[in-house]
Amino acid sequence: MEFLDVVFNRRTTNGAFRPDPVSPEHQQLLIRAAAAAPSQFNSQPWRFVLIEDRDTIETVARISGESMTEVMGAGTFFDRYKKYFRFSQKEMDTLRSGMLFDKLPALLRPFTSRAFTPSGQNLMNRLRVPQTLGEENRKLVAGSPLLIGVMLERGEYRPDELSGFYSVFSMGAAMENLWLTTVELGMGIQFVSFPMEAPHQWQRIVDMLHVPEDLELMAVYRLGYVPERTHRPAIDWSSRERKRPSQYVFRETCETPQQGWDQDVRPGSH
Repeated sequence: MEFLDVVFNRRTTNGAFRPDPVSPEHQQLLIRAAAAAPSQFNSQPWRFVLIEDRDTIETVARISGESMTEVMGAGTFFDRYKKYFRFSQKEMDTLRSGMLFDKLPALLRPFTSRAFTPSGQNLMNRLRVPQTLGEENRKLVAGSPLLIGVMLERGEYRPDELSGFYSVFSMGAAMENLWLTTVELGMGIQFVSFPMEAPHQWQRIVDMLHVPEDLELMAVYRLGYVPERTHRPAIDWSSRERKRPSQYVFRETCETPQQGWDQDVRPGSH
C-alpha cells in the first residue's frame, strides 16, 4: 500500500474486531512505528503497556461501560460535546465537522429533537437508555484482542510549562504513526475514551495497570484485525467529513483564506 493511500484510508474502528489475537510481530511493528516519531531533544517521553490478558480486558470493558452509563445518565456528556453532534446531512454539509447521527438506533430516535433538554434527559434515564448504551460499549471493548495504554513521563509532561506541550505533541505524533500502521496491517483502532470522562473510573484503570508515580496514563486504545465485511454501527463515533481547505488554510496572513484548493486532489481522485 502506498503511503498516501494509508493516510487517506485511516479510520477509527467503531465496530467489532475479529477474535484473532494480534501477532507478536505486528505488536512489535506497531510499537516500533510509534517510537520512530519525533520528540524534543529526542526525549522520547512516551511509554506503552500492551494488554492481552482477558481478565484485564474484561475489567477495562466493565469500567468503560459503567463510565458511559454514568456520564450519559448525568447529562454531562451531551452538555460537553453537543456542539459536535449533527442530526441531518444538510447540517453536516454546512459545517463539515463533528459526527453525523443519521442512523440512530430505535431506542434513541424519540430523543433526537430534544436530546439536550432536561425533559429528554429525564425520559432517557427512565427508559434506561444510558444503561443500554453502556452495555453495548462494554461488549465492544470486551471483544478487543489487544489494548494499548499510552503514558508520558511526568518529568516531561508538565501541563503548565512549554515542555508539557512538547511531550503531548510528541505523543500525538507517536500515536499517529501507530494508527497509520494499523491500516497497513489490516487492523483497526479506537480510543477507549469514556473512562476519562469520569476521573474516579479512570483512576481504577491507572491502579489496575500499576502505573508508577513517574508516569501519567494519557489514553487507552482498543486494537484488532478488521473483519472483511463490516457494517456501520448504529451510533457511529467517526466521520469522514473534512472541512474545506478554504475554511482552515490561509495565505500569507490569517485575513486571506486559501482559494482553489476545495476540490478533491487526493491521489487517484477525479
